[in-house]
Amino acid sequence: MTAEKSDNPAPRGKESLVAQLCASLRALIESGQYKPGDRLPSEAQLTRDHGVSRTVVREAVATLRADGLVQPRQGAGIFVTEPAEDPAPFSPLELDMTSLPAVMELLELRTAIEVEAAGLAAMRRSPSQEAQILDRLREVKAAGGTDGSAEADLALHRAIAEATNNPRFCQMLTLLGAAAIPRRSLGKAAEVPADYIGKINAEHEAIVNAILDGDEEAARTAMRSHLKGSLRRYRALQRQGA
Repeated sequence: MTAEKSDNPAPRGKESLVAQLCASLRALIESGQYKPGDRLPSEAQLTRDHGVSRTVVREAVATLRADGLVQPRQGAGIFVTEPAEDPAPFSPLELDMTSLPAVMELLELRTAIEVEAAGLAAMRRSPSQEAQILDRLREVKAAGGTDGSAEADLALHRAIAEATNNPRFCQMLTLLGAAAIPRRSLGKAAEVPADYIGKINAEHEAIVNAILDGDEEAARTAMRSHLKGSLRRYRALQRQGA
C-alpha cells in the first residue's frame, strides 16, 4: 500500500526554502516583473515552478504580505500592492553619547532589537545578503582598532539588519547612526584594548557563522552575548570612574 503524499512542512530546511522563495518573489516585484495590481501565480503554480511544498509557498507569501508587498483578495488570489511612500516611522533621537549611562541605555535598546534581527537574518537571508555580511565581517577584521573600526562595525550590523528583509530594523540602526557604536563618542575612555580586538572579532564571527548556517537560535544567542559583553565592559568603566 502506497502512502499518500502529505502537505506537511518539510522537517528540515523549510526556513531556508521559505527565505529563498521569499527573496525570489521579492526580486521579481522590486524589478517590476510583477507590477502593482498584478496577480501572483497561484499557490499550485508557485509550488510547481519552485519545487517546494504548499506550506513553504504560504509562509513566503505571508512574509511578503507582512512587508506590505502583496495583499490577498477574497476568492481572487494574491496581488502586488502599490509601493507605499517611505514614511519616517521614527522621530530623530537626540542622543547624548558623551556619558556612560546613555551608552548603556542605548546598548540595552540595541540588544532588544538586534537579537531578533540576527534570528530573522538566519531564516531570511539571501545569497547576496550572505555575501554582503561576509564582506562587512572582513572589513571589521581588517580595521582592527583603527579609526575606521567603528564605521566597519556599524556596517556589519546594518548588513545583518538588511538580511532580515524587514526594512524597519535597518531604519532603526540608521536612526541611531554613529551613536550605535559608542566608543568613538566617549573618546579614550572607551577605546578598545588591543587584547580585546580579538574577542570582538570572535563574537562577530560567531554571529555571522550562525546566520550563514541558518541557525536562528544560535544567531540570537551569539548577538545577545556580543551586546551584553559590551554592556558589561561599559559598566566596568563606570565602576572605575572612567
